[in-house]
Amino acid sequence: MSEMSSLVPSRFLTLIAHLVIVITIFWSRENNVRACLPLDYTKDEYSLEDTRLVVALSVTLGMFAVELVGFFSGVSMFNNNQGLLSTACHASGSVALLFFLFEQWTCSIYWWIFAFCSIIPAIYEIILIIAVFGLKKKPL
Repeated sequence: MSEMSSLVPSRFLTLIAHLVIVITIFWSRENNVRACLPLDYTKDEYSLEDTRLVVALSVTLGMFAVELVGFFSGVSMFNNNQGLLSTACHASGSVALLFFLFEQWTCSIYWWIFAFCSIIPAIYEIILIIAVFGLKKKPL
């Protein structure tokens, strides 16, 4: 398998790995919310941090939806630039989120991981979708 054709499965696997880790954090967010709070916190503080984390995780899932639509529709499946960018971002996002999950980092770090590992490939995917469907350019 050549280097360029191996981008498609590696992009898919890193995208799904990142998605699974985000869903895992979504299901078990109680410990991560507690890590964001001081030792003596009120119920309102817990509720506020929980809402912030739910919003962040929900927006991340929306970014995954955009990328998966572009990938499965064929818009960016064989685009080498998007494949390399997406693979690098989602692989680093998976590793960073594993540390976030197991080391119980503060919630503010999640926004940095989100910015560098979810927004960047999703924006490029949106640009490709607009170019293919809006401007009628050929995918690739």
